[in-house]
Amino acid sequence: MMKKLFPLILVILCAANAAQAECYADYKAKQDNPLRLHYGVAEVSGDCSKADAAATLAPRLRTDGWALLTIVGVFDANGLDSRKDSAGEYFLRY
Repeated sequence: MMKKLFPLILVILCAANAAQAECYADYKAKQDNPLRLHYGVAEVSGDCSKADAAATLAPRLRTDGWALLTIVGVFDANGLDSRKDSAGEYFLRY
């Protein structure tokens, strides 16, 4: 019985890890004095939700004096190319 279940369990675990490894968020952030805004794309972990992305990104941004304004959306690796030019220097920076 275990010999039959082991391959199935292995496939499920690999699929779950692959799904979690490819989660990205696009976001908007700001700095004050003087006011500066930026749009960026970052890799995030968790269940690939806006809430998890915000919890992951806010502290990363804060280390450089940025405040997270909003998570625009979350997506997998298929959405990276279409956002690269718009994010510019903030593409996968945080």
